[in-house]
Parts: sequence; C-alpha cells; structure tokens
Amino acid sequence: MLHSPAPAVAIDGLVMRYADKVAVDGLSLVVERATITAVLGPNGAGKTTTLETCEGYRKPQQGTVRVLGLDPVRDRKDLLPRIGVMLQGGGAWSGVRAMEMLDHVAALHAHPLDTGMLAERLGLGDCGRTPYRRLSGGQQQRLGLAMAVVGRPEIVFVDEPTAGMDPQARRTTWELLEELRGDGVTVVLTTHYMDEAERLADHIHIIDHGRLIASGTPLELTRGGAAATIRLVVTRPFPPGSPESLRAALGEGTEVTQLDELSLLVTGPADPSTLAKVSRWCEENDVLPESLTLGQRNLEDVFLRLTGRELAP
Repeated sequence: MLHSPAPAVAIDGLVMRYADKVAVDGLSLVVERATITAVLGPNGAGKTTTLETCEGYRKPQQGTVRVLGLDPVRDRKDLLPRIGVMLQGGGAWSGVRAMEMLDHVAALHAHPLDTGMLAERLGLGDCGRTPYRRLSGGQQQRLGLAMAVVGRPEIVFVDEPTAGMDPQARRTTWELLEELRGDGVTVVLTTHYMDEAERLADHIHIIDHGRLIASGTPLELTRGGAAATIRLVVTRPFPPGSPESLRAALGEGTEVTQLDELSLLVTGPADPSTLAKVSRWCEENDVLPESLTLGQRNLEDVFLRLTGRELAP
C-alpha cells in the first residue's frame, strides 16, 4: 500500500524559551506540500524563532519539528540540499557583487537554476556588478530570494519577501512564488503586508504569544456570512469603557475591538440598523466621529480582532 508523503512541515508541541521568557509556547501546526503558507503574528509573537527551528538554526527545547519528514537538527546534512532560506537580513557579504554572490550560491548545488535567467526575472540584471552594500533594500531582498531558490529547493522559507520593493518588483516576486508553488515547491512566508498574505497564501497560521490562535484559508478566516465591519475613528480619545458600552448598545452578535485610543472596530450584522445604532451611541456619549467606514471583513480586521495589535514592521 502506498503511503502519502509526510507534510512539508509538522510542528508538535514546540516550546522555546529565552531565559525566563517563553517565545514559543506549545505550538503545533502543519504545512502541506506544494502550498504557499503564511505565518502571521505581531512582533514578538514567536514567528522568527519558529521558522529558525524549522530551518535547523535552533534545537527544540520541547516538542518536535519535522521538515520534509526529517529532523532539522539531527538530519541537517540530508535536509540542507532540499531547502532554501531567504533571510530578511540578506545573508550576503558586504563587499561582494550581486551576481558573484548568486553564482557562488548556485555553485554549492548539484542542479542549480540558470543564474542569468533568475537574475533577469527578478530585475537584478542592471545591478549584477554592484557591491551588496550599495544595493537598495528592495534589490537586496530580490537577491536574497534568488539565493534561496537557485538550488531548486523542495521547500523555501521566505522572511518578508517584498520588504522595500516597489509595486512592480512586488508583483514580479508574487508571480515567482506562485510559479514555485505550481512546480510543486512549498513556500512558507512571513510578511507584514496583509494584502500579500491574502493574495498569495493557500493557508494562514496566526500566532500570538507563541501560540497558534487561528488557522485556515484566507476565505475561512475572513468569511462571516452577513458579517460586516465598521471602523469608527473619532477626534478625541474614547471615554473609559467605550467598547463595553457600545457592545451593549448593539446587542448580541456584535463584537467591538478597540484598536487604539481614537479608533474602534465593530464586527456584526451587515444591515443599516447597525450603522444607525453606532451613530446614536456616539451622540448619546458625546463622541464626535471623524469617520465611519462600512465594509466586509478582511484579513487585517481578523488579525486585529484576534491579537488586538496591528501587524506592523
């Protein structure tokens, strides 16, 4: 009987601590093969530690991590040729020229992609002879991505793949990641751009305080039937207890999340009465709205509701 291959990534009960701080707290998640999976979370949520453990840079203190069915630490020699890693910090030497660095990394692999083709595809042709330290942030990101995929990996971990890129370079990078998935490569990415995660990801894991708090496809996470969102932005800070007061005024089936001292997010039935009740509550509580925006729930709304924090770089 044929057995299906192991998931691309399987994390079970992972715990990682730094001194008395718990960075990852019993995290369990799975990444299926040939997918683009986004791992989202506020700063300090444990994303980087989790991915570094998958990449073999850190040994699990508790729990298990398997990548392509292998232990990233014990089986590192066998796993390294099969994975690609794009570091947000670049990973290139300061004085090396861009194409020299890419050619060097390609030479470490048995069957690398054509570096000229890859550089042209990612818009590196004009800066191939430029020292790494003189590349723009976006060019450094593109070189980092090229270095991660040039060895034809089965799985690639990409950290903030389009940070610092212009809109055209972002679209090109998105297309390349989608092509990799189409060729059977698994892509695991972290990003601070919600539109990027919503556009690219087949599956999204949201973690906070080292724990998995939500998981699903973008549609599963954002759909709410008739649910809509109202963003209420005011001219001066809300009175104490405003979220509870507004929630009581709106009744059951409505959630109210305070985003900051000047804005609230209301999630509830998409009907005119909800907007009317919000306006009436503002009048009764001497709250002067600067804007009331009605729309369907998106991934950013879900993230803010779950974590209470924006996904800021």
